[in-house]
Amino acid sequence: MQEAIKNFPKQFSYQAKIENKKYFKASKDFIVLGMGGSHLAADLLLAIKPELNIHVHQDYGLPTWPLNKLKNYLVIANSYSGNTEEVIDGLKLALKNKLPVLVIATGGKLINIAKAKNLPYIQMPNWHIQPRQAIGLNLRALLKAMNENKMLKESYDLSKTLKTAKQQKTGQKIAKQLSNQVPIIYASRQNTCLAFTWKIKFNENTKIPAFYNVMPELNHNEMTGFDSNEWTKKLSHNFAIIYLEDKNDNPRLIKRFKVIKNLYKKEGLKQITVPLRGKNRWQEIFSSLLIADWASFYLAEKYHRDPNSVPMVEKFKKMI
Repeated sequence: MQEAIKNFPKQFSYQAKIENKKYFKASKDFIVLGMGGSHLAADLLLAIKPELNIHVHQDYGLPTWPLNKLKNYLVIANSYSGNTEEVIDGLKLALKNKLPVLVIATGGKLINIAKAKNLPYIQMPNWHIQPRQAIGLNLRALLKAMNENKMLKESYDLSKTLKTAKQQKTGQKIAKQLSNQVPIIYASRQNTCLAFTWKIKFNENTKIPAFYNVMPELNHNEMTGFDSNEWTKKLSHNFAIIYLEDKNDNPRLIKRFKVIKNLYKKEGLKQITVPLRGKNRWQEIFSSLLIADWASFYLAEKYHRDPNSVPMVEKFKKMI
């Protein structure tokens, strides 16, 4: 895991190639079928360029839209392993309805189906890492499928400009602050996927409960859960709040962050602020995710957990 984090910037130099391109139908509207770490790249693309028309489908089948609407979308069957049950099910339904499709995977059943049925596909290199660690590779493949050449160039620059040493120190510091506490990540609505990905890092790398929420919705409900008294104070103090602060957020949201910090301070809650920093949106997002990687990695070390494996997921797959 440590080497995977250090080598993460190299993923943005990956040059994706569409195989069986003569069967490829370009589009500006996309349904991305993806589960777990295999939909995170699509989520992050929407955070970088919200005007992209991407519908991320995290379930069996396809969105329950009329067929005439589905036919306007390119269905991207996206799975790092190529064996994700829900994604394969969605691809089969898309083929049954003669929808335009493209497969993205490192191998597995999806690539076999693509080759057997002459479907356009992008075969990502298998770096023998977990899907949640392959966001850069997956993002580059998605951008190729979406013909986003400008974003391909912008993301490629991360292979040169994204450094891991500074984020490593910050992540190590955060890990110490989170010792024996459950993290809750707060962000603005536009950074929802960033907060969600932080949560996933703690769940899968560290094997601990972690949660997230967004402003301003949490001001209408969740924060009241920390309005403690002598009977509930012990419950509240099991949590540590991580704020992903973005200087480009709506000024009213920035004010909300300040106010809630003051309220939580009076409740005696542990609070950690992680500002989004970088020369552009790409650097802000992926520098933040590197901090999450390092924090979850060092916390896994403290708890004597293997940050690579996901034994409960594997047990669950066998049971179903």
